[in-house]
Amino acid sequence: MALKVALVGIGKIAIDQHVPTINASADWDLAATVSRHGTVEGVESYSDFSAMLRDRPDIEVVSLCLPPVPRFDYAAEAIRAGRHVMLEKPPGATLSECRMLEAMAQDAGVSIYATWHSREAAQVAAAKAWLSTRRLRSLTVTWKEDVRRWHPGQVWIWKAGGLGVFDPGINALSIVTEILPVPVHLSAAELFFPENCETPIAADLAFVHPDGAEVTAVFDFRQEGEQIWTISIETDDGSLELADGGAKLAIDDIVQAEVHEEGNPFAGEYPRLYARMAKLVRTGGIDMDLSPLMHVADAFLLGRRVTVEPFIE
Repeated sequence: MALKVALVGIGKIAIDQHVPTINASADWDLAATVSRHGTVEGVESYSDFSAMLRDRPDIEVVSLCLPPVPRFDYAAEAIRAGRHVMLEKPPGATLSECRMLEAMAQDAGVSIYATWHSREAAQVAAAKAWLSTRRLRSLTVTWKEDVRRWHPGQVWIWKAGGLGVFDPGINALSIVTEILPVPVHLSAAELFFPENCETPIAADLAFVHPDGAEVTAVFDFRQEGEQIWTISIETDDGSLELADGGAKLAIDDIVQAEVHEEGNPFAGEYPRLYARMAKLVRTGGIDMDLSPLMHVADAFLLGRRVTVEPFIE
C-alpha cells in the first residue's frame, strides 16, 4: 500500500522534483500540501501545518521543503504528532537542532531522513567504488553556478541561516563525504560576503586528509555562461572526474558514463531519495548523516571574511 505523504513548502524544488517524483512512484500518495502561497492541482492544500496534522491523521509522512531556518519547528511538531519526517537538504539551520530532531525521532519511534540528493547522482556510486581501492593524491571541487538562474527571487538564501553559496556547495560536500574512503576536516576557508548580504556569495576551502592528499574546494554563485559542477581526483593509479554534478564520469580522460536529461539536471536523484525514505519508514530506520553540514559549519567558524561588491538581482 502506498504511503500517504504531505509536502510542506511548495516552491521551485517541490514543484520541479518532489511532486513529479511522488506522483510517479507506487510507494507514495501525495495526500496534502502545506504552503502560504503554492498549491498542487488536485491535492488538498493547507496554509496551516498544525491544522493539516490535526485533520489528516491518515498521513504518515511529512516531507519538508522549507528553507532551513523554520524547518526545525515543523519537523519537531510532526515528530510529536507521530509522523515520519523527510528533510530536504540542508536538513536544518544548525547541527544541534538536527541532532535534537534525531533524538526526538528515536524516542518517538518514527523515521527521519536527512536527504542529500547529489549523492544519488548517476555516477557517484561508481566513483566511490573506483576510489575505494586507490590512494588519493588530490581532490579538487569546482562548483560554480549562476544564482540568478537557479535561485531567482529567493531572498532567504541571503539571510542568516540561508547558507548563500553553501546551498549548492553543500551538494558537492555531500558527494565528497560519500566517495572518500576516509574523512577529511577543514583547515582553512575564505568566505566572500556581498556588503548587502548576510551569507557568502563565494568560498574557497582547504581540507586536511589523513594521508596528506591535497583536498580543496571553490564555490561561486557569480558564474555566467557554462555552469560548472566538477570534482577532479588524482590517485596513485589514475585520475577521475565527476562532472555535471555527478551525472558524468571520466577516468583517465576517457568518458565512462554520462547521463543527461534535458530540463532536469536531477534526473533519478529524487526517485532514489523517496525509495530510500519508503524503506526507512517500512523498516523503522533513521538516516541522519550530517557530515556535509559539519563542513559548512566549520567554514563559518574558521573562514576569513572578505567583503565584496553588493549583490543586486
